[in-house]
Amino acid sequence: MIVPEGARNIEFVGHTDQGGRGDGVQVMVARGHAYIGTRVRRGVMVTDVRDPRNPKPVNFVPMHPNSVSMHLQAAEDMLLCIQEADQRALLSQQEYYGGSSKVDSSRFGKRGEDYAAGMRVFDISDPANPRSIGSMEVQGLGLHRIWWAGGRYAYASALLDGFTDHILIVIDMADPTRPHEVGRWWIPGMNAAAGEMPTWRNRWALHHAVVVDDFAYGSWRDGGLTILDVKDKSAPKLIAHRNWCPPYGGGTHNALPLHDRDLLVVADEAVLNIDVEGQHKRTWVFDIREKSNPVSIATMPTPSDQDYVKMGGQFGPHNLHENRPGSFQSSTTIFATWQSAGVRVFDISNAYRPEEVGYFVPPQPTQWVEPMRGRAKVRHTADVFVAQDGLIYATDYDAGLYILQWKG
Repeated sequence: MIVPEGARNIEFVGHTDQGGRGDGVQVMVARGHAYIGTRVRRGVMVTDVRDPRNPKPVNFVPMHPNSVSMHLQAAEDMLLCIQEADQRALLSQQEYYGGSSKVDSSRFGKRGEDYAAGMRVFDISDPANPRSIGSMEVQGLGLHRIWWAGGRYAYASALLDGFTDHILIVIDMADPTRPHEVGRWWIPGMNAAAGEMPTWRNRWALHHAVVVDDFAYGSWRDGGLTILDVKDKSAPKLIAHRNWCPPYGGGTHNALPLHDRDLLVVADEAVLNIDVEGQHKRTWVFDIREKSNPVSIATMPTPSDQDYVKMGGQFGPHNLHENRPGSFQSSTTIFATWQSAGVRVFDISNAYRPEEVGYFVPPQPTQWVEPMRGRAKVRHTADVFVAQDGLIYATDYDAGLYILQWKG
């Protein structure tokens, strides 16, 4: 039985350390199984969660030993998994998040042999046994994160040769055995190979975009937010670009559109230990009635049930539950991970006055898996997926998978 450090309106249900592979990052749940990307173990964990009180790891799908596979998407009995050369194994936190430079993949060796770069496609009609059916290689260091909720097109952040950092690519999934790029977009200044020069010094890089109704809401780390028209998949068009870094600390990570209310929730990731970060990162609420002029109208409250600053580690937003089709969907209840502060839940019924209405703070891990240099030994709740029945699936960089029940 797991005893949380704190909880409100969320109950513990089950936990697994994934058979000793505790380095969980993104989690997708489909057909009674959780698919969990990893950063250290170089593959995807498959966990049977049909009995949520007793989750059972049932498979591990290995990827390239020198590439990370921490992000994935599941829909239509298929699983898309990224592969990207592991830059963070060579860099400190400050080096990885501090800035961008022209991508030179040759320093990592020969692509396809020394590392893998791109995406793999698996058939998960037999949910415990993913079967590889397709792949896509990119000319560079690989993909970071994908948005795909089914249908013909996927959208990914790609670190391509000649660019300063990750840009947006559109992937045609009509033939899942042979996915291929059909469009791309970047912030002017990123295409170094074409002679473009950045006007910034920090890290402008697409973390990923969430796409709804042919609008792509992109989070660009220190480059802020973009809203793109992607009706023409071959030629995305910029509608708006907003950046609040500086004076705020950047790290823009997730942008969750709530089109029925003309709202957008945007989380800035805490990327460093709180004593180094220098300021609290925020989760913002934007009014997007006029998409060419998104306006910030509120921020989520900062967790205060413990002294997380004194605790140390990374204290601040990481991921939002993204209201995927088939999952829990709400335009008023927002689920988020807050790294050292666990899972947090916010009510934005009044978009101008968000309130925290629930949280679950797991105990500190007993084993440490994530090796990034300079990272404090403090829990790191990484990703959250909420099922239609209110079951919450939350991963930790070191402690595996928690299954919780929303009671609000």
